[in-house]
Amino acid sequence: MIEIRDGKKILTTPVSREDLKDIHIGDIVYLTGDLTTCRDVAHRRVVEEGREIPVDVRNAAILHAGPIIRPLGEDRYAMVSVGPTTSMRMEKFEYEFVRTTGVRVIVGKGGMKENTARACKEFGAIHCVFPAGNAVVAATCVEKIVEAQWKDLGMPETLWHCKVKEFGPLIVSIDAEGRNYFEEKKVEYNRRKDEETAKISKEVGFIR
Repeated sequence: MIEIRDGKKILTTPVSREDLKDIHIGDIVYLTGDLTTCRDVAHRRVVEEGREIPVDVRNAAILHAGPIIRPLGEDRYAMVSVGPTTSMRMEKFEYEFVRTTGVRVIVGKGGMKENTARACKEFGAIHCVFPAGNAVVAATCVEKIVEAQWKDLGMPETLWHCKVKEFGPLIVSIDAEGRNYFEEKKVEYNRRKDEETAKISKEVGFIR
């Protein structure tokens, strides 16, 4: 579901492909509902080892992050810090991961490339960037840790299934049409750089 509240564009899980049709690269969105931390080793287990992910992320969201968790006893936990990790490390897995799990929203740090863009376009998903350096702020958006799966991987790689409220701001870097904000901006910046270099070269051409 998607709604506009207090000027914020809020995605609430479960998220459908239809919900994403009017969300485009560069948009700022917030997430409410189910968000599960999922990074390198968990991706490898699903894609390379063919293991079924033990948290249902279909039509929900994952976060490329290795959080700091405070155990409260009796399988209860509190989120201390949950900063995103570099999404590009998951790039080689993401197409198959999205196809297999049906995840709808991917959140991380930095851009991703063709593999993820293809998955977003084919299966109706988006990739978003959470601003780096705000791990403690992000933790305040976590209302509850519902469960922890694959705890044998250690705290950073465990699947921490959370309930979040207005988690964000999230900048859409790849939309469900497969457009890639980072890659498109690279083209624009390089064009502008070449134009400015040509201008400067004319002015300093007398220097030998």
